[in-house]
Amino acid sequence: MTAEPTRAPVEIGLNAAVVAISDRQPRILVVASKDGERDALPFGPFNAHQHRTFETSLRASVEQQTALKLGYIEQLYTFGDRGRQKLPKEAGTHMVSVGYLALTRTDAEANEQLAEAGACWRDWYAYLPWEDWRQGRPAVIDQLIIPGLSAWAREAQLDERLPARRTRLRLAFGLDDFPWDEERVLERYELLYEAGLAAEAVTDGWAPAGKPGPGVAMRHDHRRIVATAMARLRGKIKYRPVIFEMMAPEFTLTELQATVEAISGRHLHKQNFRRLVEGAELVEPTGGSTSATGGRPAALFRFRRQILDERPAPGLKLGGR
Repeated sequence: MTAEPTRAPVEIGLNAAVVAISDRQPRILVVASKDGERDALPFGPFNAHQHRTFETSLRASVEQQTALKLGYIEQLYTFGDRGRQKLPKEAGTHMVSVGYLALTRTDAEANEQLAEAGACWRDWYAYLPWEDWRQGRPAVIDQLIIPGLSAWAREAQLDERLPARRTRLRLAFGLDDFPWDEERVLERYELLYEAGLAAEAVTDGWAPAGKPGPGVAMRHDHRRIVATAMARLRGKIKYRPVIFEMMAPEFTLTELQATVEAISGRHLHKQNFRRLVEGAELVEPTGGSTSATGGRPAALFRFRRQILDERPAPGLKLGGR
């Protein structure tokens, strides 16, 4: 009689990629590293006896860990690969994590509470620096990433069983005749991981040490969750008005543009952006103005909520680069 294979117990965990804008920079909420540990996303196990839904459980975990009450939230993806919490030959409980994207605003009082709870905001481009094109093509792409991935791709030329790595590289990083697509965030991170250019691949035991890894590594597979969240949000702002979840109730068009640029990772032409906003009918003037910019008073606007009843997919349909 053949013995049944051992089945490791499975635990469901919940991760939150909480995004906000501060000083025109995109921030991700992390539980700060201690004693040399890497930063981590807020996380908590799902307790079916205490919470009816994943979402209510996640909100409670985030509030307990960071003192932050979440606003907009949506489910991202389920992360359950072997090795995501331990080495490839893991034993014992296997953790399956349901990732969430959450959007919020920051203020001084909330930031003090975060610090007391051991959490803080980090620039999300610190983890994925190749994604920030606001000042042009990031130097790390040509100095480190393309040489490393090209060498990895050449290894596959001797083995026809391996996937077309060069094609994946061209698509993900916009090489040759392919354009850069800001939504391919996860594909780019996955390539770096597979090539051993992400420090997490070394920690997980899938790659040897020694290769340089761009960006700040995170605990477990949390940087993969951040990449998934960034890709989702960059796509989402094109067909849903979620960008306003991170804006103050009243804002200038310059502030709105800076927020869109921060999320998309690309510079937008001022006049083209304003025509885009006017055409989308997403905002309306408040009648007020502000001199906080230091120059001429700038008109204040607010989100025009009627658009939700007028159009099925109201968003900022950004054009190509």
